[in-house]
Amino acid sequence: MQQLRLIGRIFYGLGIAGIGILQFIYPGFRPVILPVPPEATQNINFLVYLVATLLVLAGIFISLGRWVKMVSLLLGVFLLLFFIAGHLPNRLTNNPGMLGAWTDALKILALSGGAFVVSRVFSDGENNGVTNVFQKIAPTGKYLFALMLIVFGIDHFLYAEFVKVLVPEWIPGPLFWTYFSGIVLIGSGLGIFLNFKPAIISILLSAMLLIWLIILHIPRAVVAPGTENGNEWTSVFQCLAFSGMALLYPYARKPSVE
Repeated sequence: MQQLRLIGRIFYGLGIAGIGILQFIYPGFRPVILPVPPEATQNINFLVYLVATLLVLAGIFISLGRWVKMVSLLLGVFLLLFFIAGHLPNRLTNNPGMLGAWTDALKILALSGGAFVVSRVFSDGENNGVTNVFQKIAPTGKYLFALMLIVFGIDHFLYAEFVKVLVPEWIPGPLFWTYFSGIVLIGSGLGIFLNFKPAIISILLSAMLLIWLIILHIPRAVVAPGTENGNEWTSVFQCLAFSGMALLYPYARKPSVE
């Protein structure tokens, strides 16, 4: 089980670092970080690069197991603030009733939850003023992840015609896999909320996300790396982080020292 925790932490850390690196390669904020067009950030590129640097450093520290609790707590709050101050106002004023439009908002909320999960699983020393303040909201981490899974599962049914196009052409029955994936996502999210068979759901969910990463996201990113301003590569690193989070959430109840 220690190996699963290590793999989960590395996956999550590399996913966060990867999103940060992409902000140095493509213009503007990654949509999952802030929902503004690249041209709107031309005069504040220093902020784009500053955020990118912080994400890369946080991801590296988490992956290497350095100051994990403090770094992950700060990262969780950092991402949560981007959701509250950036995504939430945007979504409440632009098609708030369109569930599919909440995709990036739910992703950053889940990534924030992932950081809180990491902070609960790994403890690297005594608490300080910073960790004492923020660790009170850390238990919400796995539920933020679960919320995203449930909504994305519902999306598979609401937008089935769009989702089935994402299934690789060499896989038969795209509509079946669309609905099947939706059921698995909803079931996994409910399982996390209800704490039902966490060990089994954790491994199966992580494996499914890893399969998606290999057969879906990486090939799409390699074929069209610049599509939609590099969003395909963003999906690669998001999926990697989510796969790591799936491995970690069962251990978030009680922090453990490495």
